[in-house]
Amino acid sequence: MGRTFFVGGNWKMNGSKKEIKELVGAWKDADTDKNTEVVIGCPAIYLDLLSNELRSDWKVAAENVYKKKSGAYTGETSVDMAKDCGIEWAILGHSERRDIFGETDEEIAEKCAFALENGLKIIPCIGEHLEERENGTTMDVCAKQLEAMAAKIKDWTNVVVAYEPVWAIGTGKVATPQQAQDTHKDIRKWLEDNVSADVAASVRILYGGSVNPGNCAELAKCPDIDGFLVGGASLKPDFTTIINANK
Repeated sequence: MGRTFFVGGNWKMNGSKKEIKELVGAWKDADTDKNTEVVIGCPAIYLDLLSNELRSDWKVAAENVYKKKSGAYTGETSVDMAKDCGIEWAILGHSERRDIFGETDEEIAEKCAFALENGLKIIPCIGEHLEERENGTTMDVCAKQLEAMAAKIKDWTNVVVAYEPVWAIGTGKVATPQQAQDTHKDIRKWLEDNVSADVAASVRILYGGSVNPGNCAELAKCPDIDGFLVGGASLKPDFTTIINANK
């Protein structure tokens, strides 16, 4: 089954109005692969700005949304607020949300289900720490994170899974293409065994972890890598090189 290549950007807590306008301007007329789906995640305060400024063939993602429709949840962004800004996607369960803000597998799964049921597409993130990679429990960790999601998600049509080894995020360390491919293959097999063969064949699995213009083409050749979720490199004009990695 053909899976459309997907490249996501995750700006995290970076950017300003001036920087966003300059970056979007640099990308505006760039020649990028029309067969690659592009989604940019930005801080909530700039969702409306980016949605209005970004080229029409690219989409915008919230970096987080809450699991309730509205209410006394100071500092949170609701699904409806994101949609009100023209947003179609949300990044959920990033390792920084897990490690810094204490989000559990169950809470992330609840957010995923709520977002999907209320009209957003989602990019849930999974991945292991360095000690887990070194002691051979990478897939145990990923399976536990996936299991929580699978218990809540009823329809995987609008789910794009991002595998992000925590030890490779922002460190400059990158999983070798073989390491990344092996884990992506294991994730797909887990989906086949625990969700369905159709879901395993159709769900796109992204690699995230210090992807840059220099290493993206080799990673893109791996059969189970369907794209990337990119951090710091998505704040630069040559992010377009990563978008074209599968050309």
